[in-house]
Amino acid sequence: MIRLVASDLDGTLLRGDLSVSDRTRTAIHEARRAGIAFVAVTGRPPRSVRALNQRLGLEGIAVCANGAMLYDLDNDTVLDQTLLAAEVALRIVGGLRDRAPGVAFAWEDADGFGCEPTWGRDPMTPIDRVEVGDPLELIHAPLLKVLARHYGMDFDKLAEAAREVAGEEAVVTWSTRQVVEVSAAGVTKAFALERVCDRLGVKPAEVVAVGDMANDLSMLSWAGHAVAVANADPAVLEAVDEVTTSNEEDGVALVLERLLAADGDGQQAGVTPHATGD
Repeated sequence: MIRLVASDLDGTLLRGDLSVSDRTRTAIHEARRAGIAFVAVTGRPPRSVRALNQRLGLEGIAVCANGAMLYDLDNDTVLDQTLLAAEVALRIVGGLRDRAPGVAFAWEDADGFGCEPTWGRDPMTPIDRVEVGDPLELIHAPLLKVLARHYGMDFDKLAEAAREVAGEEAVVTWSTRQVVEVSAAGVTKAFALERVCDRLGVKPAEVVAVGDMANDLSMLSWAGHAVAVANADPAVLEAVDEVTTSNEEDGVALVLERLLAADGDGQQAGVTPHATGD
């Protein structure tokens, strides 16, 4: 019996224009009415989730910053957080600058955002509460995560360099193949989703997880049933139990509708089994 659905946001629940359809909102609402919790598990910080939630209408706990924070959507409060120590963040910044000259950095805390002048603008950069300058001078307190991008370096090489610099002191992942994200050691979406499920008394076998990118792999592995949207990264498509339609085609809604319409033989509509080559 499935008691909880955990879904990534960008590239999974959200369309490319950051909208969700009425069908998806209805499916989330109907799942809740049926007793299935719906948990957003995202790389976004809480300030960004708050803004999105005006359109999504989510409830309960959200996992933010790739697992660094549990955020209570109903009461607008932080329940738990695991932060990257300032000294570790500074060491990673210095080490990655040596290995990837020209790299640009940004950093997140619960409410604010800092970046170098070379970071540039993108949809994920807030329009306010932005601190601009050298991270070696501005980072003085623990962070949710450090972000790195390089406009002239192959992404895989940048990610590998970040992993080598981080070592055992931090986790390196990404939610888009443009920005490397660095969190405290042990912080993953699975780490935080397990904490949510412990609060709710839900077992891994009672969880369906849906995602699309590398930062989703840990929770997809942890959950009893793993689903990828059709537009997911190839590594994610290879790692899951099933594939639903893309984020532009209400893939998460189909998963929820399938669960609500499940019959006794275990066959559920709307999701296509993924070929594993067995």
